[in-house]
Amino acid sequence: MDKRELLRKTGSLQQLASVRTLTFGEGRAQTRAVELVNGPLRFTALADKCLDVAELSFRGVNFSFLSKPGLQGRNQYDTNGDEALRSIMGGLFFTAGLENICAPCTIGGKNYPMHGRIRTTPAEHLCADARWEGEDYVLEVSGEMREAELFGENLVLRRKLRSVYGEKSFTLTDEIENQGFRDEALMLLYHINIGYPLLDEGTRLYLPTRKVTPREELSAPHAERWNVMDAPKDNEPEYVFIHDPIADGDGVIRACVVNERLQLGLMISYNTANLPYFMEWKSTASGDYVLGLEPANSSVYGRPFHEKRGDVHRIAPLAKEKNELRFTVLDGAEEIAAAVAAVRALG
Repeated sequence: MDKRELLRKTGSLQQLASVRTLTFGEGRAQTRAVELVNGPLRFTALADKCLDVAELSFRGVNFSFLSKPGLQGRNQYDTNGDEALRSIMGGLFFTAGLENICAPCTIGGKNYPMHGRIRTTPAEHLCADARWEGEDYVLEVSGEMREAELFGENLVLRRKLRSVYGEKSFTLTDEIENQGFRDEALMLLYHINIGYPLLDEGTRLYLPTRKVTPREELSAPHAERWNVMDAPKDNEPEYVFIHDPIADGDGVIRACVVNERLQLGLMISYNTANLPYFMEWKSTASGDYVLGLEPANSSVYGRPFHEKRGDVHRIAPLAKEKNELRFTVLDGAEEIAAAVAAVRALG
């Protein structure tokens, strides 16, 4: 439907599509947020937590994972070693970095918290907008997060989330700039978390991969079932698999999570230029039932691993890096089949 027809049939476009700023006030969930509604597609970004997307649903069906602590704002223990587990709520994705992406560690007397500090950094210059661009009605939220220290790093992440009315997708665009005057370590991982009911027994992950490597011995016996979800099991440990993904001719990787029973899926696509690593986190534990997809510029083994090898990813003074990830809902057998065929064509 074109712009003229939409305007004829609506009073306010907000009955179909909207961008609204919200404030959650319950318990530890106290935080600013922005809700974007695009017809049957709905997602919420947390303005006080790096504009990470906390929840995604389509036609009322939830796609994202929320951990046992539930929806949370910022807490005093966010970056306090292993205590950070109490503030990792999952969400559709959270951003790990910018100095560390994995387990907490201490290097040269400096502490690096679990999954880094950027995921709980509040946005400045927050902008929420809905507007016409030609025939497209665009929904957009943007902001800037700064990770900085006196006599230390000065890294800025500018983020934009954008969706166009009538499309079953949104795009995340990040620009990271080193506004300091020395080379800085830049570690980045997008921790994408799929939850029930999209994730259920029999849900499958389609990913073109050359090789699947278990992170540790515990994961090894489960490597053959890396791409299918089992039913929840009480007290089951987590499993992590390291992939060697295959990109298309443009350097783009596509991963699809598909629930055939619901005839729904989610495709994540991104360019590998700055994100050469891909890890899979699979937890079938009762109450911690989640599938994590993790594009990254560094290994799951974390900063100590790269420090030892001497290949920590670094960004030069005043340099910039840009990443773009697209999240697309697959609705119905035809869309699912086309997406799966495109993945299988690559390997």
